[in-house]
Amino acid sequence: MSGATRFHAGIDVETVERIAEERNEPKWLRAKRLDALEALSDLDYPDVIQTPGRTWTNLADLDFEALVEPFDQTEEKDWVADDQATVVPFHEALNDADLEALVKEHFGSVVDPEENRLTALSTALFTTGTVIYVPSNVDAEDVKIRTTMNGTSLFNYTLVVTDQNASVTILERQDTGADAATEERYYSGIVEAAVGENAYVQYGSLQDFDQSTYNYTLKRGVTDTYATLNWIEGNIGSQLTKTGVSTLLEGESSETKIVGAFFGHEDQHFDLDSKVWHRAEHTTADLVTRGVIDDEARSVYEGVQDVGRDAWDTSSYQRENTLMLSDESEADASPKLIINNHDTEASHSATVGQIDQEDLFYMEGRAIPEQAAKNMLVEGFFVPVLEEVEVDELREDLEERIHERLH
Repeated sequence: MSGATRFHAGIDVETVERIAEERNEPKWLRAKRLDALEALSDLDYPDVIQTPGRTWTNLADLDFEALVEPFDQTEEKDWVADDQATVVPFHEALNDADLEALVKEHFGSVVDPEENRLTALSTALFTTGTVIYVPSNVDAEDVKIRTTMNGTSLFNYTLVVTDQNASVTILERQDTGADAATEERYYSGIVEAAVGENAYVQYGSLQDFDQSTYNYTLKRGVTDTYATLNWIEGNIGSQLTKTGVSTLLEGESSETKIVGAFFGHEDQHFDLDSKVWHRAEHTTADLVTRGVIDDEARSVYEGVQDVGRDAWDTSSYQRENTLMLSDESEADASPKLIINNHDTEASHSATVGQIDQEDLFYMEGRAIPEQAAKNMLVEGFFVPVLEEVEVDELREDLEERIHERLH
């Protein structure tokens, strides 16, 4: 355990046992926590995006001693859902025999708790979360989750399971409470989604933490035959965000869409990646991301489309565009195609640039003030990605936050 102690002196077996004991957890979950703790010191930090001659994000430089307080995980969490879907706090699900069996089956099945040092840390220390279960042939009304972080750190876990022919749209919001401590803080969120045969899941999130928060999130889903899993990822807040959104297309004729929008200013840092693994025949993926950075903000994006040798008749598309509003901002994009089956239709593109001066000149020539013209061009830049957001409420929230940041 010496390695774990070097990582953070306040995290040991007693810490993890206390978290589990206070929540009256079953033995199997305690064992998962302790295994993750044991592995912690031998695991690397998550892979970060590198471009030629440049490593953009060094998570090892973060002061986890200061950022992580296992017993200062305070939050406010609200849920809105109808009776057709089961939406319960994580530890409440463990008090129901059927739900506990569901959680035991799927916990750690999509995201390995020991995938990297930060997933292991989250597994060892998480105190809050949500279980969403939609039975067969149920079209559930929208599920809404709002997490307001108040403490120094928060480790959150979400499990989504849908049976055959089920459908659900989930809207998640994350922010920081008005009475939250002013010092730096750390948020970790793991989302696992298991999408059943011919089921449909849309998972939208809007991250709007204050700029004292360091944010690590990993969202991953796996699809059965004819299933659809769509992700919508909005990033506005935080000091530093390292996020990964990915889908494993395991079922024949399954599909996914990953839509991302971000807006960084001041000295915010965004490290964003989208991945899709095509592992079955007739699978389809579409990855669309647009972002704007201003002031001294930095962003780097990596998109990976991985087509396996058995993924016949694959369609996979990716496009990413970043707009820089200042000479001091930095941005890069690294789209990748990994093709191991010739029966594939795939493309990827990425652009990084500044506002078109001809467009600006044209608008100023129509008596539009320079700043107003820039704001209009930025809002117009986001339109193609916002049109991909099928959740009206989330799209309106994103539009409002973009407008506020510009004005």
